[in-house]
Amino acid sequence: MKFEGTENYVATRELQVAVNAAIQLQKPLLIKGEPGTGKTLLAFEIAKALNKPLITWHIKSTTTAQQGLYEYDAVSRLRDSQLGSEKVKDIANYINKGKLWQAFEAEEQSVLLIDEIDKADIEFPNDLLLELDKMEFYVYELNKTIQAKQRPIIIITSNNEKELPDAFLRRCFFYYITFPDPATMAEIIRVHFPTLSDDLMDNAMKIFYNVREVKGLKKKPSTSELLDWIKLLKYGETKTEDLAKVDISTQAPPFAGALLKNEQDYTLMERLRRFGR
Repeated sequence: MKFEGTENYVATRELQVAVNAAIQLQKPLLIKGEPGTGKTLLAFEIAKALNKPLITWHIKSTTTAQQGLYEYDAVSRLRDSQLGSEKVKDIANYINKGKLWQAFEAEEQSVLLIDEIDKADIEFPNDLLLELDKMEFYVYELNKTIQAKQRPIIIITSNNEKELPDAFLRRCFFYYITFPDPATMAEIIRVHFPTLSDDLMDNAMKIFYNVREVKGLKKKPSTSELLDWIKLLKYGETKTEDLAKVDISTQAPPFAGALLKNEQDYTLMERLRRFGR
């Protein structure tokens, strides 16, 4: 059972090695990289390639580790007791299983995505140390331990918004997705736009990488934004010769809103064009 990428996801040799090493070591794979480099999509493609069910846990700033295990709905139980419901006799009716519990009890090994772990409180990773290490946790309300039937393949993504604790990092296999070089990017574009002409692709990539190299950009355009931009170029029937004439130092590229995402970068590019002219 090895991951080698899919027809919809171009995985470099190094990324394939990282995924397969994490699976072999039975450790969570911690993926970092610029936003838009395919970190989240990787989990979906691993599940597809290995024919495994996918369980996704998208982390927010208010997410707690306990929510990944289970939550006890005491309010519903109180309401049902006031209404005389028979459900209150079994406390299990008020235990809501979290994503980790779902992955642990699955009969078939699953892929568990813990997406953007750095959005949560700094203690969040530490609160999951035992569960990810021992593959079990205790449910006090039911007085029993939940143990994983199958150790899930765990993919954890981070955008580096916060530093993760050393104790958590020691339990993970780490890989940083570097931004694709032009050759790899051309492969990615071909997956999404197989009929795109070579000239249009080359000119689009030239403009894209030139924009990324502008010093002072608050947010550099990512792979996903390049794909959106190419889709708009096709939609607008942009001619190859017109795109070839674009010089970002003197004029804005067509559909620039697909590449630049805030007013600071728009202002910076406009100043550069004024200087260029």
